[in-house]
Amino acid sequence: MCRVYNTIGCLNTIQLELVRNNIDDFSSIHELIDFQKDLHVTEQKIITNHNKRIQDEKIFLEDEISESNTYLNQKINDLKNRLREKLNDLNQEIEDLPETNSKIIPTIKDYWMNLKIQIEFWYIQFKFPVNVFYLKHSNKKLISKNNKRFNYISANFQDAVNSSSFMDLQKFESKKKIITALNNTIYGAIGEQKVETVLKKLSDDYILINDFCYSFATPIKYNGDFIKSIQIDHLLISQAGIFIIETKNWSNRSFDNLELRSPVQQILRTNYALFKLLDDSVQKHNWNFSRQHWGNRKIPIKNIIVFINNAPKEQYQFIKILRLGELISYIQYFNSNFTINETESIANYLLNLSQHNEVISKLSM
Repeated sequence: MCRVYNTIGCLNTIQLELVRNNIDDFSSIHELIDFQKDLHVTEQKIITNHNKRIQDEKIFLEDEISESNTYLNQKINDLKNRLREKLNDLNQEIEDLPETNSKIIPTIKDYWMNLKIQIEFWYIQFKFPVNVFYLKHSNKKLISKNNKRFNYISANFQDAVNSSSFMDLQKFESKKKIITALNNTIYGAIGEQKVETVLKKLSDDYILINDFCYSFATPIKYNGDFIKSIQIDHLLISQAGIFIIETKNWSNRSFDNLELRSPVQQILRTNYALFKLLDDSVQKHNWNFSRQHWGNRKIPIKNIIVFINNAPKEQYQFIKILRLGELISYIQYFNSNFTINETESIANYLLNLSQHNEVISKLSM
């Protein structure tokens, strides 16, 4: 099986965006698609849940208000019972004080013990009405608060629901906006995953680098412009050379969308930048790519654009337009130019250059 490195680019982009926005409730791309399909249902579910929450709160408040006096009397009775038990215990402590025949030290000790118990006896009786007052005061405040909330809900039920659901709906809208903006990337990830799945069927002599990214310290001049960085969906290294593979999971409308960048121009630009990168490295690392007395061999770079669903009828110079089912046979058509060791050297060099950034995320395909 083909050796694969790096997460596919579109999936990695989605992971980075979700992590950056603290969205961690999706485990797969298909869950994101389902979320987009069920936007209205999800919004209504949030509103329904808060509607029920406010209705339950209203019932709870009604019960609390009606039972508040019963609850207060029960608490006061509990206080009385505890007071009675404590007084009985203190009386028993007084009775259990040892008798003494001495008139000096034991008498003083007995006096202070008796005094201590009497003070405690007095203190808990003093504290009882204070506790009762505090209970009544707290209960009165609670009844007032519950009555106020109950009356508000009764008179303004929908406003209460709107207020309760505001934060959840705001989070939902934010999540919807972020995921909707990722829509093209989501379908791009599906396309790239299909290409990776097909390429995995190749033997382990092939090495696949997903989402190859590189930024040039000094921009490269190309057709009157400057190339500062490149990003390649799939970079396949083989004994036949290197295949730049760009994946497009486009609808028919996308072909007529002038705002979308031409994949043909994109891949030609990338090819030139990769050629310059490899040409410099061959000289710098003195790779032994000689063939008898003829001179140094070049590293062939072939350009492929794979269309998952719809594909243009036209063919373009220096680029092969393929459907997914045609990809493997096209790659295997080419003869070997390099040994396995030479292929490994090229792949390792490009892997070390790759600036792909992985992110820790539970989201997968």
